[in-house]
Amino acid sequence: MPHIQLLSPRLANQIAAGEVVERPASVVKELVENALDAGAGRVDVEVEQGGAKLIRVRDDGSGIEEQDLPLALSRHATSKIASLDDLEAVASLGFRGEALASISSVSRLTLTSRTAAQEAASRVEVEGRDMDARISPAAHPVGTTVEVRDLFFNTPARRKFLRTEKTEFNHVDECVRRQALSRFDAGFTLRHNQRVVQSLRPAESPVDKERRIGALCGQQFIDNAVLIDAEATGLRLWGWVALPTFSRSQADLQYFFVNGRVIRDRLVAHAVRQAYRDVLYNNRHPAFVLYLEVDPATVDVNVHPTKHEVRFRDGRLVHDFIFRTLHKALADVRPDDHLRGAVAQSFGRENAAMQQPSVAGPGTAAGAWSGQPAGLDSGQPPTHTNAFGGQYSGQSQPQQEWHASDQMAFYNSLNAGGGVDNGSRQASAGMAEAIPTPPTDGDEEPPLGYAIAQLHGIYILAQGRAGLIVVDMHAAHERITYERMKRALAEQDLKSQPLLVPLSVAVSQKEAALAESHGEDLQQLGLQVERIGPETLAVRQVPALLRGADAEQLIRDVLADLIEHGQSDRVEAVTHELLGTMACHGSVRANRQLTIPEMNSLLRDMEATERSGQCNHGRPTWTLVTLSELDKLFLRGR
Repeated sequence: MPHIQLLSPRLANQIAAGEVVERPASVVKELVENALDAGAGRVDVEVEQGGAKLIRVRDDGSGIEEQDLPLALSRHATSKIASLDDLEAVASLGFRGEALASISSVSRLTLTSRTAAQEAASRVEVEGRDMDARISPAAHPVGTTVEVRDLFFNTPARRKFLRTEKTEFNHVDECVRRQALSRFDAGFTLRHNQRVVQSLRPAESPVDKERRIGALCGQQFIDNAVLIDAEATGLRLWGWVALPTFSRSQADLQYFFVNGRVIRDRLVAHAVRQAYRDVLYNNRHPAFVLYLEVDPATVDVNVHPTKHEVRFRDGRLVHDFIFRTLHKALADVRPDDHLRGAVAQSFGRENAAMQQPSVAGPGTAAGAWSGQPAGLDSGQPPTHTNAFGGQYSGQSQPQQEWHASDQMAFYNSLNAGGGVDNGSRQASAGMAEAIPTPPTDGDEEPPLGYAIAQLHGIYILAQGRAGLIVVDMHAAHERITYERMKRALAEQDLKSQPLLVPLSVAVSQKEAALAESHGEDLQQLGLQVERIGPETLAVRQVPALLRGADAEQLIRDVLADLIEHGQSDRVEAVTHELLGTMACHGSVRANRQLTIPEMNSLLRDMEATERSGQCNHGRPTWTLVTLSELDKLFLRGR
């Protein structure tokens, strides 16, 4: 072995650059974060040839004094932290003091800056070849401009790994998009080959913030998003979550920020995925832009060179808070929220707001969910219980009345899986011809309108002010039944059933120790597990509802969750899957003829049921064909 020797500053910086500078977008990220840390209210980013030829970032921040310019390009030199206490509560985006040194070691870098106290600006230049800083006077307003030319000019092997110009610029564009989403108070401009790609003004008001979200994530996202804002135990979560009907085939519209820093975290991803579990179809992915605010001392941002990962001091608390907030917000979404998004897309957001001013829907600040349970306002109209046990507003009662006995007889037969009672059918036959009269402009109307017909025994056709509403009656009744069963189960303790013969499960020592230390947690899930050997567990009790499930696989999955996330919702997931199957078999089937009152009762139940926009499998339960869409079909207005 050769003798131990110190690395040269140039080689040390190039090694560090391998961690920090992966591609041009990495350079843009570091420079923009420095600009924001300097208090910039405006950040201009210009790149050429995808950033391989030129990256220029200009800001109007506080600037750097002339004597500090050489230090700015030195490794581990920073003004953002000075002690271990600062490191344990980092509030800035950057803090390591090695980004500029790493970038300058693999490029030709020029930094020009001026502070408010200086009469003239100064420039420092350095090339990766010799790393000698050259300072000269310059003309520049208060702020800083960093130019990075010929990235990887002195490391040809790294340059060969760069992709096409289009691909590299797409990464730069995504980087600027994330920074613009993280800081509404700053304006951003992005140019590529002298062409303006993004131009965003500072967004202070809620409307301006929504405009920025729409510009960066698409107007369709903001039209189908619910604004949330909740606080608890020193945590605050706010932002926009898309309705389940606005899902994606890829996880390409998911932005999560912790104290303004964009992160990718498995704990956060699991909490969000768990909140959407009941309403997403197959392998679809939710869309969201969310901001978590926590005490900087409770989160460690120094766990990865790119600072994309963080570690929470109390990960379980954060996970539960994110899950509960999103789960409640999605549960509170009702058909009127979906309708508002659809109307906004069809007629324009301002037109939709005029049509339904009283609806707190997606894409509007007035529709923010603040963690307050719905229906507690003293100004709310009285509620009434319908055939499914749900409640609807007294203002949204159908104008057509029918006998409760006929209604109950019908739905009792549905829940029992039998046919419709002939007596109740005859009693309601006379009312089947009487279709409720749609309200006039001055009257209140239920979100899903009033039923007018049934199509092929499968779909309910309802007339609303926005247009034609088509409901899949089986999918809708399935969700209603499923939610009722979940509520009934939640109101009772999860009952356990002893196994006649305890099940022996071979596990690793780590899993056995975990099961032993989490005995109480497992007991709350209805599982009684004992450690009977170094690598052996005995399962003595399982939840009564899951007595036919694979107990060994269930235990392994629960332990895997505990190792990965510190908790497990596996039992709840399997239980809900079983309830979903039972609800599917116990719901109204196709080709069952319904009367108008029966259809209206189903519509009112949908309006009162959580997550009624999707069935248990994530498929939509209803859709809207707006009047403008119908006009287009028949070429009206031409």
